Amino acid sequence: MFKKLLFIIAASLVTSQANAAGVDIKLGNEAAEFTYLTKSSTFGYGGLDIGMGVFFNETDDLQLNVSGMVTGNSAGNNRSWKFGVGAKLSYASLDDTTPDADVGALAIGLQVRYVIPSSTPVAFLGEVFVAPSITSFSDAERYLEYRLAIELEVTPSARAYLGYRQMEYELTGGYDYDEMDGSGHVGVRFDF
Repeated sequence: MFKKLLFIIAASLVTSQANAAGVDIKLGNEAAEFTYLTKSSTFGYGGLDIGMGVFFNETDDLQLNVSGMVTGNSAGNNRSWKFGVGAKLSYASLDDTTPDADVGALAIGLQVRYVIPSSTPVAFLGEVFVAPSITSFSDAERYLEYRLAIELEVTPSARAYLGYRQMEYELTGGYDYDEMDGSGHVGVRFDF
């Protein structure tokens, strides 16, 4: 049932006056994530950045997610800082746990991005998504994901980055955390 709900939400977000599109690819030594990006101009001042992604790793964990992030500059005159707030709905099948587990979470997220002004803009990014037990479901007790990255804008529509991400679920039933990712990655983002 949850997979159907996730599909319905993703389809409705894509069709709700989405205009820009892009792709974000993260590749690590033991994990990969592919995300389709779009933007809805009907939400808020700067619009809503929407991502629909699939994550998988070498231990056969698989996660589908839909995220939304509203980003913009602060009220001051400093254009180098960008802040974002949003949410991520995820559902995962964990194959490296005993027994295998299906987990899901609705997490809230924060993002901070600092762009160093130069002829070739370089940016530092930090983001975190957290879901407590009240918004975690199936075999999940809690969800935590955080990411740090340094980005290089190659062209106005393409970025390359190096990053580190920690992504884990705390499982119910006395099981420890299941770490889906805890490593560095390289990535590219294309906007079209």
